[in-house]
Amino acid sequence: MRRKFYDLHVAHASPIATEAVARIGELYEIEGQIRGRPPEERRAVRQSRARPLLDSFHEWLQAALTKLSKKSDTAAAVKYALGLWDPLVRYCDDGRLEIDNNAAERALRAVAIGRKNYLFAGADTGGERAAAIYSLLGTAKLNDLDPEAYLRQVLERIADHPINRIADLLPWNIATSEDTAHIE
Repeated sequence: MRRKFYDLHVAHASPIATEAVARIGELYEIEGQIRGRPPEERRAVRQSRARPLLDSFHEWLQAALTKLSKKSDTAAAVKYALGLWDPLVRYCDDGRLEIDNNAAERALRAVAIGRKNYLFAGADTGGERAAAIYSLLGTAKLNDLDPEAYLRQVLERIADHPINRIADLLPWNIATSEDTAHIE
């Protein structure tokens, strides 16, 4: 929702889009103050501070819609927001939810950036090898390892490592070994 209003604000300096962006900014200020706090505390703050702002925003959007041409881009943005209102405000009722999906988008960015590169893996086996490396490095991250340092250590050790003990070099085994100090 925010992106639609922001794009309108940048493109046309629409007063309604500008006001919407400012109201959304107030919600993000609240989120900035409670980021990292326990879910119950986040929910309580959202209920007391963000919910009234959202209720006011909802009423304002409905009123703004009556003043706009039905075919305008601003009306489309307002209709979009009102059409998704229940999912948009759900984060107020659950402290585990985020106000937006930025974390998910960041997680998928590597896939989107690499999409064209994957077409040039050379063959199916090249794509399978790339997938294996991406999985291995992703697993290293999940085990709180620096992927570059992990890969460096594996490459330094793999030539002399017994093939029947290759599992020793997997991220969760490296993370629990004494060699972890070299990675961090």
